[in-house]
Amino acid sequence: MTDTATGALRDADRRRTPGRRGRAWARLGCGVALAVAAAPLVVRLTGLDAGTPLAVPLVLLPCAAVLGVLVLGVLAAAPGLRSRWSVAVAAVVAAVHVALLAPRFVPESRHVPPGSAGLRVATVNADGGGADARALVELVRAERIDVLAVQQLPSKGVAALDAAGLDTLMPYRELHPEYDSSIYARRPLSRAGTTRADTAWPQTTAEATVGGRRVRFVAVHTYYPLGDAERWTRDMTALASLARRSGPDTVFLGDFNASLDHTPMRRLLAAGLTDTHAELGRGWARTWPVGHALVPPLIQLDHVLHGPGLAGISVGERTVPGTDHRAVVAVLALPPGDRAA
Repeated sequence: MTDTATGALRDADRRRTPGRRGRAWARLGCGVALAVAAAPLVVRLTGLDAGTPLAVPLVLLPCAAVLGVLVLGVLAAAPGLRSRWSVAVAAVVAAVHVALLAPRFVPESRHVPPGSAGLRVATVNADGGGADARALVELVRAERIDVLAVQQLPSKGVAALDAAGLDTLMPYRELHPEYDSSIYARRPLSRAGTTRADTAWPQTTAEATVGGRRVRFVAVHTYYPLGDAERWTRDMTALASLARRSGPDTVFLGDFNASLDHTPMRRLLAAGLTDTHAELGRGWARTWPVGHALVPPLIQLDHVLHGPGLAGISVGERTVPGTDHRAVVAVLALPPGDRAA
């Protein structure tokens, strides 16, 4: 072989090397992204989040699902990156994600007879009283809220809300700023107080008569898994026990510090409660964090759960300045005859 031919081959090798390196890095990137997408899926399927720090990254499971689908799309579209095994693994990861999450985006079919009694509820974490009192009162007025649950509302926050006019809109209340949650209502409350469940602090509870039926409300604020995952799991377990004893006309609403993927939350729902967002096909409602320039809301920690005696009509999130949680507003109905469900 002549020197000229040898040089030509070397030049060709040099031209191909950057391309090979680029494909190698791309394959590595896809592999890492696929591992990131699969990791929370493994935690979700095995229930390893209960009582462990793995509860923290599990909240990003919907984001991981999006990532898994993107990786599958990249592998399918780039012949130079894919192999049978890589495509098969990515397809399985994406399929399991979709199987777990898709039902939340399909509204449940349930007939609500015309004339059923209606109930408008809302919940908001006031972030230690930082929530704008006037904005929150305006939300109550505009949405015609019947029952409002507020978490992390200290005494100064109670005074600020009354000064903004909440005492006129909602003259009935069960306030426990010392225990972290309070209930406001337009109509009289009965059997009000706090729970004796094994939670980090008592949960505020009260009943109101709606359409001739007594509906029990529990304003929820659990411990947070980042601080103590075992304590948070015990809180959720105690709420599940309370739900089993509460009957069909029950509404649990507040900051659960849990997403629908957490094992303790799924156990709470299995105790006889329905998440209004999932019921109405709003499977990824992002309520936290709010007010951060670089991080958009990604996680649903705030929920309205109800017993089988009620049905969801609508649900949405509202931003209240001054707090890092979005408020959740839900319209519920009490179909006749469902009390015995």
